[in-house]
Amino acid sequence: MADTHPALPTTGVVLAATPLGNIDDASERLRQALAQADVVAAEDTRRTRALASALGVEISGRVVSNFDHNEETRRGELLQAARAGVVLVVTDAGMPIVSDPGLALVAAAHDAGVPVTCLPGPSAVTTALALSGLNVGHFIFDGFAPRKSGARRAWLASLVGERRAVCCFESPHRIEQLLIDARDVLGPTRRAAVCRELTKTYEEVKRGTLAELADWAAEGVRGEITLVIEGGAAEDAEPEDLVDRVLSLVDDGARMKDAVKSVAKDAGVKVGDLYDASVSAREGALGDSSN
Repeated sequence: MADTHPALPTTGVVLAATPLGNIDDASERLRQALAQADVVAAEDTRRTRALASALGVEISGRVVSNFDHNEETRRGELLQAARAGVVLVVTDAGMPIVSDPGLALVAAAHDAGVPVTCLPGPSAVTTALALSGLNVGHFIFDGFAPRKSGARRAWLASLVGERRAVCCFESPHRIEQLLIDARDVLGPTRRAAVCRELTKTYEEVKRGTLAELADWAAEGVRGEITLVIEGGAAEDAEPEDLVDRVLSLVDDGARMKDAVKSVAKDAGVKVGDLYDASVSAREGALGDSSN
C-alpha cells in the first residue's frame, strides 16, 4: 500500500511543535524534520540539540538561533534559505509563534510567496483548557499577563464582562499576585484553574474559585504555569434593551424568529419575551412611518 503521509516539502518554512515536557509527545514528523531540514531556526540552540539527542536524531542541517531579540534581523537570512531549502522553526516547548518566536519569518514568507506549513503537536494552551474542567467551549488566549500592577489590573478590568474563558501564561513568581488581583477585580467566586508543569512528572491542575486559588498560591507555586479563568455570567438584560439588536439583524435579512433566538441565547433572556418585545417595537415603528 502506498504511503499516504506527505514528505517534507523541498523548500519553504516549516513550523513544528515540540514537547512541553514529556519527550514521548514528539511526533515522527518532528523527528523527520529535525533530521532533514536544511536550516533549523531554534529559540535556544542548545535545547534543540539536546531534544534531538534525546530523540536519537542527528541534525544534518545548520542550526541557528532565532529568538525574541534577533528574529527581526535574522528574518532576511532565513527567508533566503527558505527559498532554496527547508527552514524548520522550533521553540523551547510547544507551538512557535504562540507567545514564542517565529512570527517575523512566517509573515515575511507569506508576503514573499514562500511556502509555509506546520507540523502540529503539543500546545500548553489547548492542554490547559482541556484539563481545566471549566466551561471553555469559547475562549480567548492573551499570552502572558501584564507584569506591572496597573496594567495587570486594567487588563483584568477589561475581562469583567467577558463571557469566554480566558487563558494566559504566568511565571511562578507572579502567579500569586495575579490571582489576588483577579480575585479583587473579577470577584472571589469566579472559577479558574492553575495548570502547572504540563505533561511533566509533577503535573498539577489546581481548580477552585479565585479566592481559593489566591490563598493556595500564597504557599508558593513552582514550574511552568498556564492559567484558565472561566468566563463571567451574562449580565441581567431586559428584553426591551435587546430589541435594537434583533431589529438590526432583521434589517440585514434575518428572519425575526432566527434573530430573536440568536440574541436571546447570547444575552440569556427568554425567547418568548424578546420575541414579543421585538414584534411590538417593529409594529410600532411601522405604524409611526405610515403617519
